[in-house]
Formats: sequence, C-alpha cells, structure tokens
Amino acid sequence: MSKWICKGDKVLVIAGNDKGKTGEVLAKREDRVLVQGINIRKRHVKKSQATQNAQIISVESPINISNVALCNKEGQKIKVRVKQKNNKNDELFFLEKGKEVILKSLKNKKKKKKGK
Repeated sequence: MSKWICKGDKVLVIAGNDKGKTGEVLAKREDRVLVQGINIRKRHVKKSQATQNAQIISVESPINISNVALCNKEGQKIKVRVKQKNNKNDELFFLEKGKEVILKSLKNKKKKKKGK
C-alpha cells in the first residue's frame, strides 16, 4: 500500500501520537513521509543575523510510511487497487458503495532494452 503514497496525497495516520488525524503529504523520502500538521516537534533556534532573537519554533518531522494510509475526501481509510489499461496509463481506484472511484492515474515505466 505504501508504494502508492506520493507528494500531494491526503493520508490518515493509523499509528502513533497523532493517530486519527489527516493531512497532505509534503515530501516522501524512502520509507518516511512528511505530513502537514502531523508529528510537530519544538526546535530551539539561536540568535543570528536572520533572526534577531532566539526562538522556539514548531517543525513537522517525518513519520514512517507504514504509519499512514491513503484516505478519501471524508478522511476514511481506503484500500486501493490498480486497473490496467491497454498500452495506456494504469489507474489507481477504490470502491465506495460498490462503485469504482478513480483516485489517480499512474505512469507506465518503459522497459529499457539491452543492447550495444
């Protein structure tokens, strides 16, 4: 499931201190994602030329990708499936009340031919 999560997707936190909260993915790095408004940490900043005073700022920290799941517009967890098309982009969809709802289209990766 986690391989379908990418930047801009709406996700639901399913484990940890922020369990039940939803947010938008700001960045994805390997097995961690940065989610807007989730896993807020306090950071102490020294006085510098950019900041005239020492401050304590709130910063979002990355969360493990296994602790989030894709969700629909209402914030409910969804299971996604892939529908394969003929020589076109595949589609990622989920079922809602027995009907297919398309989440997004996926780009097909072209296979590189071995040659000289």
